[in-house]
Amino acid sequence: MELNSELMAGPRRSRKRSGKWILLLLIFVIAAIAVIWWRASHSANTSYIQPKYISNPSPIMFKGEWTDVNAIGTEEGLLIPLDIAERLLGDGVHYEEKSETVVLTTDTKVLHFKTGELDATLNRKPFSLRFAAKKVDDTLYLPVAPLTELFGVKAEIGKPSGIVSLFMPGEAIQHAAVPEKTSKGIKLREGPGKSFPIIEDLPAGSDLRLWGEEDSWYKAQSKAGNIGYVSKGAVSLLAIETITSDSATEEPFVAWKSSGNKINLTWEAVYSANPDTKKIGELSGVNVVSPTWFELVDGKGNIRSKADAQYSAWARAKGIQVWGLFSNGFEPDRTHTALATYETRFAMIQQLLAYAKTFKLQGVNIDFENVYTKDKDNLVQFVRELTPLLHEYDLVVSIDVTPKSNSEMWSVFLDRERLGASVDFMMVMAYDEHWASSPVAGSVSSLPWVENSIKRIVEEDRVPSDKLILGVPLYTRIWTEEPNGKGGVNVSSKTMNMEAVAKLITDKKLKPSYSEETGQNYIEFKEGKLVKKIWIEDASSIKARAELARKYNLAGVASWRRGFETNDIWGTLDKTLQNRSK
Repeated sequence: MELNSELMAGPRRSRKRSGKWILLLLIFVIAAIAVIWWRASHSANTSYIQPKYISNPSPIMFKGEWTDVNAIGTEEGLLIPLDIAERLLGDGVHYEEKSETVVLTTDTKVLHFKTGELDATLNRKPFSLRFAAKKVDDTLYLPVAPLTELFGVKAEIGKPSGIVSLFMPGEAIQHAAVPEKTSKGIKLREGPGKSFPIIEDLPAGSDLRLWGEEDSWYKAQSKAGNIGYVSKGAVSLLAIETITSDSATEEPFVAWKSSGNKINLTWEAVYSANPDTKKIGELSGVNVVSPTWFELVDGKGNIRSKADAQYSAWARAKGIQVWGLFSNGFEPDRTHTALATYETRFAMIQQLLAYAKTFKLQGVNIDFENVYTKDKDNLVQFVRELTPLLHEYDLVVSIDVTPKSNSEMWSVFLDRERLGASVDFMMVMAYDEHWASSPVAGSVSSLPWVENSIKRIVEEDRVPSDKLILGVPLYTRIWTEEPNGKGGVNVSSKTMNMEAVAKLITDKKLKPSYSEETGQNYIEFKEGKLVKKIWIEDASSIKARAELARKYNLAGVASWRRGFETNDIWGTLDKTLQNRSK
C-alpha cells in the first residue's frame, strides 16, 4: 500500500508543475501580443495613399466632400456637370432636355442659351458666351464663367493636383495653419488617427480650410485641394474666411414705395366690357386696382387682352396703381403646354411687357388656378423668368394662391415657398372655405380658418409675412337645406353680394346673431320645408380681417371684388387697415 502511494504521487506532482509552466507561457504570449499591438497602434503609419478621387482628372470638391464627379475643360473654360450646378444653385438652373435649352435666373437676370452654342440672351438682349455648354457621354456640362458672373460661384483649381473646389458667396470657412516652428511639417491623413495612411505632406506655413472635427482631429483641405485629417494640436486656428461674390451687385427692387401705408387692393372683374368709371364712385383708401384683363388662350402662350386705356388713365388720375391680372382661364391643358417650354413662357412674358407699356401698368397679378400638379416646377420657372424682366420696367409682380389644402388642382400645385422667393407679393385668397357646391352649408370664410391659413403659409412655407396680402370676400352665399326624405338634407347655394344680403335682412325683418365659431354675423330662417342660412360678410367681418392683416404684419388686403360691397366697406377697411384715427 505504501509503495503504491509513492508510485502514484510522483506523476501527480509532475502534471501540476507542467500545468504551471503552460499557464506562465500563455501569459507571456498574451503580454507579448499586447505589447506588439500597443506599439503598432501608437506608432505612426508612414505609408502614402492616393485618394480614390484622384483616379480621374479634375475631381470636384464642395463643402469638404468629393462630389463623386469631375469637371472638364481648362482653368479659363472650366465646365461642371449640370447636377452639380443644380446642387449649388437650386432653382437658379433650369434645363429642358428636349430642346437642350438652359435658363439661368437670379433676382435680376435671365440668361438663356442652348447646348453647343455661344449665342445667348441676357434679359432679352443678345449676349455672347465665352464657352459653350456641351454634352459628353450623356452628361451635360455647363461653363463656370456665367455661374460666376451671375451667382458669384467661385472655383479654385489646386496645383498640381488639378482638384476643383467650388464655393458659394456667403460661405464662412475656418482657416488654420501649420506653425512655422514645425520644422518637419505635418501629415494630412486619410482618417482621424496616426494609423491612417498619408495623403499629403504639409510643410510649415501651410494654409488649410477646416470642414469639421472628429475626436482630436480636424477634417481639413489643403491648398492642393486634398481632403483628409490633421491633428488638432498640430495646427493653429486663423481667421474665418467669408466667400465674397465677384458678380455685379444691383440695387434691390422696391415693390411698394408708399412707406407706412399698407396695400389696399381691389380686383375689378372684367368679363366682357370694362366698367364705366363715372359710375364707380369713391374708393376711399384703395391704392391698387387689379382688373382681370389678360387671359391665356392657347398652349402657344398667346394672351387675350381686355385692357382699357381709359380705365388705366382714370386710376392714375386718382393716384391708384393698376396691376393687370393675368389668368390661365382655369384651363389645365393649355396651361400645361404653355408652361412647358422656354419659348412659350417667353412668349407670355413678351406680351405682358408690351401690354404693361401700352396701358401704363404698375404691376402684373398672376392668377393661375386649376393646374396639374405635374406643372408645379414649370410654374415656378415661369415666375422666375418673369419677375426679373418685369422688374427691369419697374413693374410689381404678385401671384394669387389658395389656402393650403389637399386639392391637387387648386392647392397642391402651388409651391408657395419657391414662388414666394421670387414674387414681390402673394395674395392669399382666403375665401371659399365652403365652396358653391359644398355638400355642407358653411361660411365662405370663417375668421379662425382665415387666421390658420395665414399662419400655415408663414410657418410651413416660410413666406415672409410682409410679402402676404390677405384676400377677403365682399360676397357670401345663401344656403338652402332641403329634407331628402332619408333623414338628411340636400344642400345648394347661391352667391350674394353685401347689398343683397342687407336688403334680404330688412325685407324679412331678420335679426342677425353673432357666431363665436366663425367670427361673423349669422342668420337662419325657414321658407316652408326649406332652411336658409347665411354667414354674413359686412363691415364688422371686413374690419376683423383688416385687424388680422395688421396683427400678422401683412403687406395689406385684396378684396374680391369691387361692386359686391356696401357703401361703408371702403371707409371701414381704410380706417382699420391703415390704423387711421379718424
